[in-house]
Amino acid sequence: MNARRPRPRFYLITPRLNDTSAFARATGAAFDAADVAAVLLRLAPSDERTLINRAKAIAAIVQRRAIALLLDGEPEIVASAGADGAHLTGIAALNAALGTLKPDRIAGAGGLRSRHDAMLAGEAGADYVMFGEPDRRGDRPSVEAVQERLSWWAEIFEPPCIGYAASLDEVFPLAQAGADFVALGDWIWTHAQDSAAAVAAAAGRLAEPA
Repeated sequence: MNARRPRPRFYLITPRLNDTSAFARATGAAFDAADVAAVLLRLAPSDERTLINRAKAIAAIVQRRAIALLLDGEPEIVASAGADGAHLTGIAALNAALGTLKPDRIAGAGGLRSRHDAMLAGEAGADYVMFGEPDRRGDRPSVEAVQERLSWWAEIFEPPCIGYAASLDEVFPLAQAGADFVALGDWIWTHAQDSAAAVAAAAGRLAEPA
């Protein structure tokens, strides 16, 4: 692990949800299974009031554990939902949301397909940058490319970086590359045992010797 940085914490990404109450009841144990710093809530499209109510259902479960709740997009409802911030995909979305979120809430940046994009996000005031998440078609860089981007960012820049782990096997390589947080996506919710077991397994990978 990068000697200059502490062991990464986890950033859990939910499936795109319609029924957040049922999801929270079924998977709440995952939030206790390791050192989880944040949960990114992805909501299925609906009207504003429904989206706010869905977010509040997850906030009640997550925030009492001192875990930050971020919304995937939807910066305009962050305050009403009681969320801690939003994750924005692309520089245009980040810039458009900054006036709504700052200075009281988190504005995270993803969808950064180049070093230039990442630097623009940092200069704009992103509270973190994420590398390696799938795009809308499900395509993503190789784990080697994500490691390279994390190492570059961690060496030069101050804002935290998140590495998206598409599988359990990617957790340790991304941590070793310098990620401050490791994002765990859909695979943890489809684990053969349960989501808590998947998160615990990911935590075990962080304990691997370098």
